[in-house]
Amino acid sequence: MTEQHDGAPQVAVNLNELLVRVDNDHDLLCELIGIFKEEFPRLQQELRQAVAREDVKKVETTGHALKGMLLGLSVTRAAASAARLEQMAREGTIAGLTDALILFDAEVKGLLAELVGYATEIEP
Repeated sequence: MTEQHDGAPQVAVNLNELLVRVDNDHDLLCELIGIFKEEFPRLQQELRQAVAREDVKKVETTGHALKGMLLGLSVTRAAASAARLEQMAREGTIAGLTDALILFDAEVKGLLAELVGYATEIEP
C-alpha cells in the first residue's frame, strides 16, 4: 500500500480485477508475483539510471516494459505513471523526466510488500 497525501493507506493493486485476470488461480497469482519480485527491482533501477543519463530510448523501452508488467498485475495508477514516462521519452521530452520518475517511484512504493501480502492472504 502507498500513502495518500492525508497519510491514509492507499491500495495500489485492484485485487478484484487481478483475481479475475488469474481466474482465481492462487498458484498462477503466486507465480506472477514471483516473476514481479525478480524483474521489477531490476527494471526500476534501469529506469532510474536511464533518466539520470537522459537516455530517452532506454526510458521509453523500460517504461513500456514496466507499464505492461504493472497492467498485468492490475496496478493501474503506477502503470499510468510508467506510460507517462514512456510517452515523454518517445516524444524526446527530457524536461520533467525526473519529476515523472519521482511520481512513479511514489506510486510503486510498498507495492511489492502489498503483492506478497495478497499472495499469502489468499487461500488456494
